[in-house]
Amino acid sequence: MDVGTGTGKITINERDIDDYFGLETLKLIVRQPLALTGTAEKFDIVCRVGGGGVTGQAGAIRHGISRALLQYDEALRPALKKAGLLTRDPRMKERNTASKAPVAHLSSQRDKIAAIGAVANRPTGKAIAPK
Repeated sequence: MDVGTGTGKITINERDIDDYFGLETLKLIVRQPLALTGTAEKFDIVCRVGGGGVTGQAGAIRHGISRALLQYDEALRPALKKAGLLTRDPRMKERNTASKAPVAHLSSQRDKIAAIGAVANRPTGKAIAPK
């Protein structure tokens, strides 16, 4: 993320914010730290973001802008912290555990045969007339 003095232009992956995010709510999320601190027209922001969905990307950009504003002026910390803009999203993909061995489902054929046998041997409820 590159934050420099300017007119308030936000560029994401070499595209304008209006071209990158179609929904107005996502644009609002990205601009939230700037609006909160009153610095919307002071900085030009150029950032690169990838992975996740567009909502996750908007949240990541918002977090990055908040942290960049802290480097600019530490006095903005209480306002950003109160709004929850300095807290990162802790959710991550669960790691693959190497200690778990793959489970072999060898009993599945036995279970199928047992189920077919149970269906075949099940009483039908019909009475058989003696001869």
